[in-house]
Amino acid sequence: QLTMSLNSSTLLNEETFQGPERNTECLESLELQTPSSFQDNPLQQLQLASQEVLEKAKKSGRSKCPRCSSSRMFYCYTCFVPVETVPTKEIPTVKLPLKIDIIKHPNETDGKSTAVHAKLLAPDDVTIYKYPCIPEYEEKRHEIALIFPGPNSVSVKDIAFHLQKYTKKGVYDDNDDCSRAPFLKQARIEPKEEKDLNECISSNRNEGSRLKKIIFIDSTWNQTNKIITDERLQGLLQIELKTRKTCFWRHQKGKPDTYLSTIEAIYYFLVDYHQEILKENYKGQYDNLLFFFSFMYTLIKNAKCCAGKE
Repeated sequence: QLTMSLNSSTLLNEETFQGPERNTECLESLELQTPSSFQDNPLQQLQLASQEVLEKAKKSGRSKCPRCSSSRMFYCYTCFVPVETVPTKEIPTVKLPLKIDIIKHPNETDGKSTAVHAKLLAPDDVTIYKYPCIPEYEEKRHEIALIFPGPNSVSVKDIAFHLQKYTKKGVYDDNDDCSRAPFLKQARIEPKEEKDLNECISSNRNEGSRLKKIIFIDSTWNQTNKIITDERLQGLLQIELKTRKTCFWRHQKGKPDTYLSTIEAIYYFLVDYHQEILKENYKGQYDNLLFFFSFMYTLIKNAKCCAGKE
């Protein structure tokens, strides 16, 4: 099965966090599904900053957004800032090796999207766009890739090889035959080219990695078609993530447990990119991207235990 970077809803409804006394009551009505990986908590090994600030915020209840004054728990999902009871200095900041664009479907509920986690924790490297307001990527498609599963998607370790097809001549001319068909249809490794892969990756690394931006779609599966078929995204290299299992508490019914929430997809992509492309040992550099996600995972798991759901 191919991995989705999408999920039916990517954050617990805000009402769930109105206070400790409401957790069990709200969880009763959420109809949460439990993916197979939910039981063994793979998040335990993460190297995270202290979550004491979130514990305190949970006990004190909802607080105001310092920008729009809306009542929120932990952070404002419209202004992308922590609430007054969560000092910004106590929230970790993650530096990413490339820029990330998140394209959010207009019907995706703001308060249920984990895309905001990425913006809160890596503010200098993450930009969120609400479809159809997205950038034009055509001129820079030789340094941009899209995370999306499909028959023409490639693995992370093969990124450098496929991007080389762009950089041999730079971006294709309008007169080039390659410009008439999406690049993803040509992104297959011929057997005779396999031997060049390691050399290409090495070359890519020496140049600081040609991949400069990665795009994620924040949407339900049923909503993705309109975005993925947008002409501005055609011709981009597509990458799949197919070896990870979600821990998300709102897993889509009938979908494989390899369908990830947005923040999970971002995190796992960066871990693979760090190891496969940058060729560096991973030592938890991006773990704090799951700072909020892991806290909510534990909160919900404990609430389910108390409610006798497990």
